[in-house]
Order: sequence, then C-alpha cells, then structure tokens
Amino acid sequence: MSSLQSLNLLLEQAESLRDAALAALQRARDAADAAQAQVEGLLNYRGDYQKRWSQQFGQSGAIEIVHCYRSFNERLDHAIEHQQRMVSQAQAQCERARDELQQRELRVASVKKLIERRVADERRLAERRDQKMTDESAQRSAWRRSGAGALLADAGGMY
Repeated sequence: MSSLQSLNLLLEQAESLRDAALAALQRARDAADAAQAQVEGLLNYRGDYQKRWSQQFGQSGAIEIVHCYRSFNERLDHAIEHQQRMVSQAQAQCERARDELQQRELRVASVKKLIERRVADERRLAERRDQKMTDESAQRSAWRRSGAGALLADAGGMY
C-alpha cells in the first residue's frame, strides 16, 4: 500500500471521528436545550402557582393550607435548583464536546495538509524524473549526432 493510500485511509478515519464528535456535540446541545426548557417551565409554573396562592391568601385560608403552600413551594424550589444544576452539567458537556470536535477538526485539517504536501512532493519528483529523462534523451541525441558524424567522417577517409 502506498503512503498516499495510507494517508487517505487515515483521512477517512479522522473524518469519521470528526463526524462522530459533531453528532455528540449536537446531542449535548439538544440535552442542554431540553434541560434549560425544563428550568423555564418550572420557573413559569412556580410564578403561576405563587400568583394563584397570593390571590387565595387575599381571601383567607387555614393555617394547614399555608403550610402545604410553603412545603410545596420549597419542593418546587429544590426541583428548580436541581434542574439548574442539570443545565450547568449539560452546558459543561457541550463545552467538552465542542473541544473534542475542535481537536478532531484540527486532526482532519492536519491529515489533509499532509496529503497535499505528499502529492506536491510526488508531483515534483515526477517532474524532475521527466526533466532528467528529457535531458538524457537530448544528450544522447546530441552525442549520436556528434559521435555518428565523426565516425562517418573517419570511416569515409579509410575506404
């Protein structure tokens, strides 16, 4: 297998890994967006819940109802805090996936650059070989003309 074929296989592998990293980044972004949407949903729910209960408190209510309100509101606050931690973790995962993708893209670019250099080197070598063959052919042709002419002149004088 030629080195160029090996490099092309390496490029295919690097592109495959890059594509996988891109897919992982998209999944991480989707997870972060979903987690953020849940936080926003919980915050909206809490706002609506507090609005409803503030209207209810304006009328009057038993102390047990107030305790239930506070207890539920605390659980809701804990759920929001937990979901915000989930958002932070999802965003951190996005950052790691973005870094991984960047490394994979750099690898692909490096392999492509190496292939370009190798192709350019092979092209230069081929041009040098062609030039050398052309020079040698011209040299042989000139030698034949000069050598053959001298031989004919010498041969004519002898006969």
